[in-house]
Amino acid sequence: MHNIDDPAFHDNRKYNYNDTINVEREEYKKIVELIPEGAKIIDLGCGNGNLIEMLINKKNVSAVGIDISDSGISECKRKGLDAVQGAIDKKLDFKDNEFDYAICNVTIQMVNYPEVLLKEMKRIAKYQIISFPNFAFYKNRLQLLLKGKMPDTMLFGYKWFSSGHIHQLSIKDFKELIRQTGNMKIIKHEFVQPKYPIQNILMRTFPNLFQYIPIFVIQKIKD
Repeated sequence: MHNIDDPAFHDNRKYNYNDTINVEREEYKKIVELIPEGAKIIDLGCGNGNLIEMLINKKNVSAVGIDISDSGISECKRKGLDAVQGAIDKKLDFKDNEFDYAICNVTIQMVNYPEVLLKEMKRIAKYQIISFPNFAFYKNRLQLLLKGKMPDTMLFGYKWFSSGHIHQLSIKDFKELIRQTGNMKIIKHEFVQPKYPIQNILMRTFPNLFQYIPIFVIQKIKD
């Protein structure tokens, strides 16, 4: 365990992607399956561009990425990806319906204004794909109940004070936000596949309790 004054102490708020250059997250494969061949996509919170690179290689998409991180954008540029630096929870400099899909992978809980992010995703793309760590996951509930402290499960090894996760949410919270945003509907609900069949059954039967990383496909409804 590192002391906070130790240079090796990790601070997730700095969004440093230098140590994740070739990391393939568990949900990438599922997101790739959801995107049709040749689609035009934007990845909001693209990090180092690993997901974009996979989509280009496997689905021949045209893609743009946005991220707030210096190291993330530098790595995207090194890979030859079209990516710009900036916040994603504000008015974005793109036209209405400019993209087929707007993707926000495990990032909505890290922005200051998730409701603004969602509205912008709705504006610039016909479909939205959003994934996030489900804070109502049963391990979180048990840690909070038994230990009486902020659960570590959803913080990916960081602490509550050094995590970029500032708006923890559950599946129920997310669905409520979709309803409040208006003119959007969830058309598909996926999740990172477990190793064992019984886990799959539990995840489908009690999603808010057993899904670790839910993935939603949302369709914009015309005004």
